[in-house]
Amino acid sequence: MYCYVYILGSRSGSDQRTYVGWTNDLEARLAKHNDSTGARSTRGRTWVLLYAERYRTRGLAMSREWHLKRDRKFRKTLLDAIE
Repeated sequence: MYCYVYILGSRSGSDQRTYVGWTNDLEARLAKHNDSTGARSTRGRTWVLLYAERYRTRGLAMSREWHLKRDRKFRKTLLDAIE
């Protein structure tokens, strides 16, 4: 089974946000975020998938998630693309 690392983006007026996470089921996880049953920090917003990577192990996915959470420049570039 594969694991996915993903970046979500949301814009509400001038408020722009990104969210980085990992999951085994990308489509189900995005649906949970948009149904307000996902992570507490994602509730009340409409999220779009900006980026995803696939890994063979959970450990590799979690490591990549850690790195992406610290790369704000990359996330900003992705967010600017959803104008």
